Amino acid sequence: MLKKIALAAGTVLFAANLMAATPAKAPHVLLETTNGQIEIELDPVKAPISTKNFLEYVDSGFYNNTIFHRVIPGFMAQGGGFTAQMQQKDTKAPIKNEASNGLHNVRGTLSMARTSNPDSATSQFFINVADNAFLDPGRDAGYAVFAKVVKGMDVVDIIVNSQTTTKQGMQNVPIDPVLIKSAKRID
Repeated sequence: MLKKIALAAGTVLFAANLMAATPAKAPHVLLETTNGQIEIELDPVKAPISTKNFLEYVDSGFYNNTIFHRVIPGFMAQGGGFTAQMQQKDTKAPIKNEASNGLHNVRGTLSMARTSNPDSATSQFFINVADNAFLDPGRDAGYAVFAKVVKGMDVVDIIVNSQTTTKQGMQNVPIDPVLIKSAKRID
C-alpha cells in the first residue's frame, strides 16, 4: 500500500514538473488594416514590459482607427499613435526601454518607437521591413523588439510601399490613410 502511495505521489510530482516546464503560449494579436490582416506574436519572456504595454493598448481599444503614419520602403512602417485626421492620441506614461533583451531588429519584427530619450516609448510601434541592425543596442540604447509578424508580411509590404506626402509637418505619411481598423487578441 505504501509503495502505491509513493508511486502515485511521484507521478503527480513528475506531471507537475512537466506542466511547469511547458512554456505558456505566446500571445497573438490580429491587426485588421485597410490593406488586410497582420497577425503578430508577442514575446513576453524576452520583452515583458513592452508586451504588457502593447497588450494594455490592444485591450483598451486604443489602436482601433489609428493609422500607419510613417512608412519608408526598405526600412519600416510606423503606427499606433495618430488618427486618420493626424490627431495624436493621448497615451499612458512612457515605459522603460528593454532593447537589450537579445531580440534583433530584423525583417518582420515589431519594435517600440521612441524619441531620442531611450525610455520614452508609449503606444507607437514600427514593423521592420528590412534587417535594421543599426536599431539594435550599440552606440545608443536601441529600439526594443517585442514581437514578430507570423502572418501578413505581404500586407506590411503593401503598406510600406504606399505613396507618401508631408502632412502637418510630418514626412512619409501615406497619401491614402492606412487604417488599423482593429487590434485584438486572438490567443
